[in-house]
Formats: sequence, C-alpha cells, structure tokens
Amino acid sequence: MFFKSPPLLILASTSIYRRELLQRLQIPFECAAPGVDETRQADEQALSLVARLALAKAHSVALQHPNAWVIGSDQVAVLQAGTGAERILGKPGSVANCTHQLLSCSGQTLEFVTAVAVVRHRDAFRSEFIDTTRVTFRLLDAACVERYVARELPLDCAGGFKCEGLGISLCEAIHSSDPTALIGLPLIRLCAVLRTAGFELP
Repeated sequence: MFFKSPPLLILASTSIYRRELLQRLQIPFECAAPGVDETRQADEQALSLVARLALAKAHSVALQHPNAWVIGSDQVAVLQAGTGAERILGKPGSVANCTHQLLSCSGQTLEFVTAVAVVRHRDAFRSEFIDTTRVTFRLLDAACVERYVARELPLDCAGGFKCEGLGISLCEAIHSSDPTALIGLPLIRLCAVLRTAGFELP
C-alpha cells in the first residue's frame, strides 16, 4: 500500500491500443516513445524478436527515468508456412498489404505472440513474459476482405485486423488465456507483475 503517491509508471509505447488497455487498471501512468529500431534481425524467430524488442523498449525509456517502473511490449502475428517456416506478419501499413495479408490467412490459424518486459533501473528489477493467442480465420474471399479493410482500416495492427472491432467477423475461433493480449497488452499477467512491484490493484 502506498502512503504517499504511487511510484512513477511509464508505458514505453505510443500505441493507442496499449494506452487504452493500461487505463483499465485505473493507476496513474505516463507514455513515452521508446525510439527503438524494430527491424527484424537476420533469421530471427518471432519469440526472440518480440522478447528483444519489448525489453529494448523498456530499457530505452528506463535509462531516462531510473526510478520509474517501465513497461515495454511488442507483438507480431505468425503464420506457419507449409514448409514449417515462420512467416511473420507485422503492421500492414497500407490497404494493399492489409488485404493481401488477410487473404493469405483465409482458413488458417495465426499465432499472435506478445512479449512484455517490466523494468526499473534503480534496483535492476526485470520481469519478462510472453503470451501466445491463436486466431483461426474463416474462409475469406476478396470481396469480404476488401469490405472489412475499407470499413475499419486496421493498417496499424499486427496481422491487419481488430478483434475488438469488426475484425471479429473474420474469425472462426480465438484461443487465448487472456483476451487483452490480442489487442496488444496482456493485462492478467501484467497485473501480477505490478502487484509484485508494489502497485495497489484489486
């Protein structure tokens, strides 16, 4: 329990989706752009990629605020190719890319891999975890994908759709231990970490 003001909490992200999720916890926090290069390294697998970027984002902001608790997070969507190789789908960025991504997911199961790192430099605190959510898409045709993309414009979302919006109509099933993970920040496990750090949550 805090007898004065709670310690500073910073979300190392400019994502409106992560900000809105963290606001659900009703604890004060700030947002800061981490300024991290998110380029995938050669032959880097999805798990390694998101873990590296989540920690890099948290460290980048924590270096500037050593007394603050800093949350970094990263997410990618992974489509398993027929050869067993991973195809990592990031934010499509354009209507054409988004349409192509979603059509390639028709009848397929995507794994949304979300990594979270919570750090504080003052006492070298560091906690990391990864959540995997599996989304199975129904059979999609060009007309329905084009209608969806035009209506919701999910160009800044990994995988190119929003499960919390109209994108749910593209799905056949979602398997997850935490419904907030797919949106970008797994709150169930994050709450456990924040309690350990001393934040007061119900």
